[in-house]
Amino acid sequence: MAEAVFAIPGDLKTATGGYAYDRRVIELLPAFGVPASVLPLPASFPNPTDDDLEETRRAIAARPSGSVLIVDGLAYGAFTDGVLDAIEGRVIGLVHHPLFLETGLAHARKVELKDSEGRALKRANHVIVTSRATKRILVERMELSAEKITVAEPGTDPAQRATGTGAPLQILAVGAVLPRKGYDLLVEALAPLKDIDWRLTIAGALDRHAQAVETLHAAIGKHGLEDRVTLTGKVVPATLERFYESADLFVSASLFEGYGMVLAEAMARGLPIVLAAGGAAADTAGDAAALHVEAGNVPELTAALQRALTDKKVRDKLADAAWEAGRTLPTWHETARRFAAVILGLRP
Repeated sequence: MAEAVFAIPGDLKTATGGYAYDRRVIELLPAFGVPASVLPLPASFPNPTDDDLEETRRAIAARPSGSVLIVDGLAYGAFTDGVLDAIEGRVIGLVHHPLFLETGLAHARKVELKDSEGRALKRANHVIVTSRATKRILVERMELSAEKITVAEPGTDPAQRATGTGAPLQILAVGAVLPRKGYDLLVEALAPLKDIDWRLTIAGALDRHAQAVETLHAAIGKHGLEDRVTLTGKVVPATLERFYESADLFVSASLFEGYGMVLAEAMARGLPIVLAAGGAAADTAGDAAALHVEAGNVPELTAALQRALTDKKVRDKLADAAWEAGRTLPTWHETARRFAAVILGLRP
């Protein structure tokens, strides 16, 4: 029986899509005959110190003999040759989104990460990615063999259709406040639309990137939108469910998404969507369920938001398409099945 050991940096309970994905897969793998355990790695990844790398090397070398090692991409792409050399047996790299495509990195750091991640992934026995878009990036930009990569998209739990609020129109965005999420751009895009009665709720952690939070507050203050925009910080699942239930429009201004789990969650509730088509976002939410704009293009985002907020027929059409698409989204059972097949050396 193959035992899977997941090497994951930081706190597995962290409220991000990547950690949520890891948690659900680990929870479900035993149902497919694959016992799974967690090997905690230092939280400093993808920017580890020398001491953290040595700690990681020792921890990996001490894992159970014969186990299959699955390394979360937040750490794997930053592994040095010394750490990689310590890995015995099969290793699977899990890529939520390539490290070098994180927003806000200096060019030199992007180059460094692309090189280290490419070398690590080429040494892996197999690579699992969470979207077709990420697979394309690894093949086209990191020169990995397509046959070496399996796509295991995140699952989506069934949900009740949202009823919305209507007056004022409730706009919802979900995810930690990070540069990549483009929340400051979303505020800039909404600023010219003050004549429309809307409220924006951003539900996501405020302790992940201090500069991004400061930039977002500055954008809100610059346009006098303090009474229109609410930053909730991290919320419990029941509160997030209430936000989805009362939302009239879901918005993602993200500059890059490896999949966009919150987009799938919005579709599962039949919410109309406006999104910046960065990374895999355009694949996750098709043309029928969302108004797509170029990532980072504020005027385009303003125009799409204005159309969605002022035309109920457009919202209703998007919502119906989202609801129908939401019925066809993969389940977590399917995600874990594909994962287990790779671990067991089978074709998914």
